[in-house]
Amino acid sequence: MVDHATALADRVWQRYDRRERLIRYAVLLVTMMVVYWAVRDIDIFWPWVWDAPNQISSLGARMWPPDPSRLAAILNAMIETVHIATLATLLTIFVALPVSYIAAQNTTPNRFCLWLGRFILVSSRSVNTIIWALLFVAIFGPGVLAGILAIMFRSIGFIGKLMGEAIEEIDRRPVEAMEATGASKAKVIAYAIVPQVMPAFFAIVILRWDINIRESTVLGLVGAGGIGVILQGSIDTFAWPTVATILIAIVVLVLIGEAITSLLRRKVL
Repeated sequence: MVDHATALADRVWQRYDRRERLIRYAVLLVTMMVVYWAVRDIDIFWPWVWDAPNQISSLGARMWPPDPSRLAAILNAMIETVHIATLATLLTIFVALPVSYIAAQNTTPNRFCLWLGRFILVSSRSVNTIIWALLFVAIFGPGVLAGILAIMFRSIGFIGKLMGEAIEEIDRRPVEAMEATGASKAKVIAYAIVPQVMPAFFAIVILRWDINIRESTVLGLVGAGGIGVILQGSIDTFAWPTVATILIAIVVLVLIGEAITSLLRRKVL
């Protein structure tokens, strides 16, 4: 009896048994091999990596102090950036809501509409905003219109997917009650579905507007309007103090956008 108690006392608790530890080690080994393979194949020029701290220090010295001489033009470009984000978000609502309706399993008219809606959402999210901007710049030429459409087409997938998930999570009882009384489809949507998804709708739109402000700041790098146009021009001409001013302005704009979205969430939700 004593020997059995002693044997139990000598046993050491282990979180994983031998088989689980071997599996974890194997997964870790495979992960390290994949990382090594990826790093080796992207062909990094390591001398530049080791010299990066010196380059950062040199660039920082050239950017300081910031040059406020073009502050008026920068502020106008920042306002244009906000307009791009706001107009694109508003236009997205009119497209994303119908798409989210047909992409939700509990509201889609048929199987074809379901997969059509999901195809639109996946297509929108699969293409980066800069790629959309490049396409629309090629179609409409450089300018704000290309930027608005790029942000809009990117936002459709975001708002549509989240709204579709919100629609799928609604309580079906109000819908079934209205359908039992013979209410039309429009009335069912207006009085049984819309009230349930309105909080999610406001939260999603506010969040997307905040994201669109950030994405609009880089559209000018490909000629789609906004503050990025001045930023790209300043980089091309090595006007580093102006670049510093623009970067500070972008940070301030993002902080203001974050403050506004936080305020809206508290007021609306």
